[in-house]
Amino acid sequence: MDEVFKALADPSRRRLLDSLNARNGQSLRELCAGLDMARQSVSKHLAVLEAANLITTLRRGREKLHYLNAVPINAIAERWISQYDRERAVALANLKTALEGDTVTHPDFVYTTYINTTAERLWQALTDPAFTRQYWGPAFETDWAAGSAMVWEEFGVRTADPQQVVLEADPYRRLSYTWHTFTPEWAEAVGVDEQTLAQLAAEPRSKVTFEIEPRGPLVKLTVIHDGFEPGSTALGMVREGWPRLLSGLKTLLETGEPLPAEAAGEAR
Repeated sequence: MDEVFKALADPSRRRLLDSLNARNGQSLRELCAGLDMARQSVSKHLAVLEAANLITTLRRGREKLHYLNAVPINAIAERWISQYDRERAVALANLKTALEGDTVTHPDFVYTTYINTTAERLWQALTDPAFTRQYWGPAFETDWAAGSAMVWEEFGVRTADPQQVVLEADPYRRLSYTWHTFTPEWAEAVGVDEQTLAQLAAEPRSKVTFEIEPRGPLVKLTVIHDGFEPGSTALGMVREGWPRLLSGLKTLLETGEPLPAEAAGEAR
């Protein structure tokens, strides 16, 4: 975590994070114009922030877009918050909230984390029900071939739909599938009210993509959840869940133990 605190110590880098908090998914050109900073300076600061995993990038055509990544802040809270009084940890909680932000110009969700594991083990954790139940909750019934149907099973509820399918499956490198179907049975099982269910059901189906890159003894995992419309109810829900879910995945692979039940439940 030394790189995280070092990155946050510089006021110019905090300004860049503030800018992305106000409007996520900006290009280098947009960040330079919005902060009145030289292009070379902004590039250097962005490199430090990316090295600390506080931002992640995504190519869209010729542009490279920059996104806040709250995973390191969430990891600090999950792994060490119990060692301190809640009052002394308020700063961490506030920082996590600020980094996640509420304003998203590009209606998608991009997170990156580094895990001390292998690409093969990470792939297994993303696809094997014995793993997914431990850090996530659901089990997936599918052969993980592109175009194959997926059945989500959680809380005794099985959710299937013709449009709930595997989009891409390149073992140990890339996995993509459409997000699950919001049914009345699912809503009842997880405690979602009728009004929220109606909003979710009216939105276009989103998709999630996992990109896996070995980096020496670590594996870089990038999660891209997109296909949302502006003001999406589903986007607000996954924005809350993904940081903790990824912390649970990282903890399970690196320690062999899942997060405590309370923390894991908040990730679903």
